[in-house]
Amino acid sequence: MKAFCINLQGHYVFPIGIVMAVLFFSCAQEPVVPNILFIATDDLNTDLGCYGNSQVITPNIDKLAQMGVRFDNAYCQFPLCGPSRASIMTGLRPNTTKFLGNRDSIRKLKPDVETMGQFFQKKGYYVGRVGKIYHYNNPSAIGTDGHDDTLSWHERFNPKGIDKIHEDRIIRFPGGTTGRKGGLGISMAYWDPVSEDSEHTDGMVADRAVEMIERNKDQPFFIAAGFFNPHCPYVAPKKYFDLYPLEDIAMPSLDEAKEDLEDVPAMAMTRHGRLRWPYYFDGITMDEARRCKQAYYASVSFIDAQVGKLIAALENNNLLENTIIVFWSDHGYFLGEKGLWYKAKNFERSVKVPLIISGYGVDQKNKVIKDPVELIDLFPTLVQGSGNTINKELEGSSLIPFLKNTSYTWDKPAVSQVFYPDRQGYSIRTGRWRYTEWMGGEAGRELYDHENDPEEITNLANHPEYQYIVNDLSAQLEPYSIYY
Repeated sequence: MKAFCINLQGHYVFPIGIVMAVLFFSCAQEPVVPNILFIATDDLNTDLGCYGNSQVITPNIDKLAQMGVRFDNAYCQFPLCGPSRASIMTGLRPNTTKFLGNRDSIRKLKPDVETMGQFFQKKGYYVGRVGKIYHYNNPSAIGTDGHDDTLSWHERFNPKGIDKIHEDRIIRFPGGTTGRKGGLGISMAYWDPVSEDSEHTDGMVADRAVEMIERNKDQPFFIAAGFFNPHCPYVAPKKYFDLYPLEDIAMPSLDEAKEDLEDVPAMAMTRHGRLRWPYYFDGITMDEARRCKQAYYASVSFIDAQVGKLIAALENNNLLENTIIVFWSDHGYFLGEKGLWYKAKNFERSVKVPLIISGYGVDQKNKVIKDPVELIDLFPTLVQGSGNTINKELEGSSLIPFLKNTSYTWDKPAVSQVFYPDRQGYSIRTGRWRYTEWMGGEAGRELYDHENDPEEITNLANHPEYQYIVNDLSAQLEPYSIYY
């Protein structure tokens, strides 16, 4: 039987069965245009349940990890909010953008750069932001556009909750209730009001992100939800503080920390200086530090609950399988380890971040990747994961092979840097080693064996038997090292 016949006008006529088969085949082959949910947290380290910290309660972030791929060794390119976020959103290293401080502007430094948001706008996506994606002075810029890039978004939302409105109620150390209230962005301070999640800025971020998802569910969307917590001051509803009894909060030994730092170059301890060690502030007691650590963990569990709202919104709208979900932090964070607090160091604790990718295109579930990866890898990953061609100017590498059910060889190290006009250091992380040079090695070097010393206690850089490793890693680091 012929596959087709000719009608009276001389046109080919296909039997209905063949027509339906062709239509089905063409529909089946139509490429999926996945949504993207880009979830950012501020100052979040890897003290999470899915990363092995059994004390910290994070069931929703743990669920994301179970749904997809957890990167156990993901690193920021600069352990400071502004440079790190500019690097992520442009896919370029800080030395390429020249964005090296929180007061910098990506449009002034690199006016023609195409950001992640711009890329997906050009591909026909709705692109919206709520909360902190580019740098904001936290908490002073909450409720404003901060240092946001206006060209990156169709819509921008800047909620402001009681954590900002009632800053005067925040308890700051030293001084407690009478402690000064200015400069809360670099402080050891907390507040635990009896309140609802949606009264807080980050609760409002989650609520607005849910609304954005529901409003745009019938078109491809790139929705960036940026949470301000657990950045200081650590403010969350009291119910999250109640998850962490103060007597259960352990603090590292300061005596051990002093011994740990004896073989560390002085420049490795700069920013706020060694003179105010420990914790960067004179007069901080161990009990006050413990209270702040409790508050940090409470803030993490608060954020976890907001992440749960976002997952539920995708589930309720049948979008979970068609959405790439990325969960990340801009850098790591010290909570008393080595006697330090905050970030802006080239130690593992400061540059290592949580990174989880799940949802559309992730063939592996509950998979753990040990290879070192970088946050600049996110831009090319999302480009390739959405079926587009990666711009050769992007300096990261796509992580898509890790998400597939295949074996993959990855030999790219992770590079991070700390910059101040007179104090600059670069650090390279391979599968086993972290090596750091300060001012090209003139101000000191560090080498840590993460196979045997994951806490970076013993600096091996000056041990003769490890000089061949120092030389090899120094050569690998050299192309990235630009001193100003």
